[in-house]
Amino acid sequence: MSESTALTTTTLVKGACPHDCPDTCALRITVEGGRVIKVQGQPDHPSTHGALCTKVSRYPERTYHPERVLQPMKRVSAKTEPPRFEPVSWAEALADIASRLKTIAARDPQAIQPYSYAGTMGLLQGEAMAGRFFNKLGAARLDRTICASAGAAALSATYGHKLGMHLPFFAESQLILIWGSNSIASNLHFWTYANQAKRNGAKLICIDPRKTETADKCHQHIALLPGTDGALALGLIHELITHDWLDHDYIARHVDGFEELKARAQAWTPEKTAAVCGISADEVRGLARDYAQAKPAAIRLNYGMQRVRGGGNAVRLVALLPCLTGAWRSRAGGLLLSSSGWFAPFKNPQLERPDLLAGRQPRMVNMSSIGDALLDETLAPKIEALIVYNSNPVAVAPESPKVVKGFQRSDLFTVVLEHFMTDTADLADYVLPATTQLEHLDVHTSYGHTDVLINHPAVAPLGEAKPNTQIFRELATAMGFDDACFAETDDQLARQAFTAAIDFDALAEQGWQSLPIAEAPFADGGFATPNGRAQACGADYLPNYESQQSTPALAARFPLAMISPPARNFLNSSFVNVKSLRDIEGEPLLEIHADDAAARGLADGGLVRVFNERGSYHCKASISARARPGVVNGLGVWWRKLGPRGSNVNEVTHQRLTDLGEAPCFYDCLVEVEAAA
Repeated sequence: MSESTALTTTTLVKGACPHDCPDTCALRITVEGGRVIKVQGQPDHPSTHGALCTKVSRYPERTYHPERVLQPMKRVSAKTEPPRFEPVSWAEALADIASRLKTIAARDPQAIQPYSYAGTMGLLQGEAMAGRFFNKLGAARLDRTICASAGAAALSATYGHKLGMHLPFFAESQLILIWGSNSIASNLHFWTYANQAKRNGAKLICIDPRKTETADKCHQHIALLPGTDGALALGLIHELITHDWLDHDYIARHVDGFEELKARAQAWTPEKTAAVCGISADEVRGLARDYAQAKPAAIRLNYGMQRVRGGGNAVRLVALLPCLTGAWRSRAGGLLLSSSGWFAPFKNPQLERPDLLAGRQPRMVNMSSIGDALLDETLAPKIEALIVYNSNPVAVAPESPKVVKGFQRSDLFTVVLEHFMTDTADLADYVLPATTQLEHLDVHTSYGHTDVLINHPAVAPLGEAKPNTQIFRELATAMGFDDACFAETDDQLARQAFTAAIDFDALAEQGWQSLPIAEAPFADGGFATPNGRAQACGADYLPNYESQQSTPALAARFPLAMISPPARNFLNSSFVNVKSLRDIEGEPLLEIHADDAAARGLADGGLVRVFNERGSYHCKASISARARPGVVNGLGVWWRKLGPRGSNVNEVTHQRLTDLGEAPCFYDCLVEVEAAA
């Protein structure tokens, strides 16, 4: 809990980082005189080991930001006009919101659409009370796909769940493939272990279309074309088979579908693989040889590479590599994309009270297609109300021209729970002030390690801000929901979040608790599939929706493939308005190779227009070796209103979905670039 002495007013509070990052750091929060003055990493938490990223170390600046929304706000302007709001009381806001929702629900509660994601990864302030509210209401359900569902579906199809190797054991690996991950920026604590392995003689290879800061520190960078990761994996499998770099015993005992996979890989010679991936045949051969001969070899896969049409199949093919070589036999071998599945047996599946649905099965709306859903006149019932929390869809959802148009509907009633007036809040009817992580209780799992963490509130809520849990409690009361579960406190929710295998009092005292997972979990198979064997059947390469290969006519008009990796100092659209971080980041940039810039007469630092059939956005050009020829990197996700002309990179992304998991294809996008008029 907290520590203090009689000699000082300083208090130390144990917390947890709430953000959508695999590291889920344990925090040490310093409070003086009722105000947080410092946020640091807990030095005795094994994976955090005292280190925080630049973003979260500035969390006090975010909490005490002068632009925090600290009272309920009601819209007084049309949604097509510049936003104007006036403050109202909580009582007035809740009464009006409940009245509007009751009227819609009387027609059909499925016309009320929740929209949330990972603005907090906490089990309480995420969906615990919100899920109860929407289940009781019978509102539409949300398919939360916008980040990771293609990879999640792929791991589930291959391993049976979202499972992987332990983070610390990467330090013992002899080869690490860092595949689709800018770990220095987005997975800092993994990089600590990878760097330790490097100092011990391990080889690090970065596989990424962009020459990231991580690629700078690796021994080799393989700059494949966006969306060709599955082809590269098949090329590696071809070489493993051709040279008999296989663990036949492991395959026979623990893998189903190898013969089908072998037949599929036969065609993927190094030459064919190289032609599809935009690399050399020698790079394919060398990568396969390095991976086969290093003992143990590990793969750190991340979610960027699955944001294309064939992203799910690509993850499946990469996930099969350690099964073919037997890398899983060692605790320092295997693969990590997500560890979140390890927590499933320890989480309470009733926390959100699915029984409140009382047998109803409301329709599901995919969050990645919210633009189309809001504008779909044939959708029955039409979406009449949106309740947005822990997300900023107007900035982060694909094909934002449609998202904006949908949010601007005069007949759409929108309530947004927020800290700031984001692009989405600007289009709300009501904005309700929510607390930050420093002001509320929460409990957390992780998708990068296997520790449960708790976040104790460090200070009282600022102004009139309330935790999400409390907002949904009060909405439930205003709606007339009198079930006892809506009166449960955050402490009661926290104690319900896990099974008895997690000692809550010990968790509250220490700040975290490690799950009892074997060091080498698949050394002797035992995958989470029904028969305990990894599944290779059906995995194949699928080209992008938009590419030189699959749509040559479109590529003739829009010849540059665009990916939109996160800017280093932001986390999705969070922290964009924190001035110190925005000052470091500078301004929205498009990284473009010198050859592509010269062909278009573009100058470094010049304002450019990036466009396709869906829309256009403006930003500054950065002529950079970080971009490979034929590929541009639109760093995101900036708030639209902070862009040079009120737009961001999602003006040009599309709403088509991935092969598995129905996820968005942000990195499957063709554009053209020209100097801005």
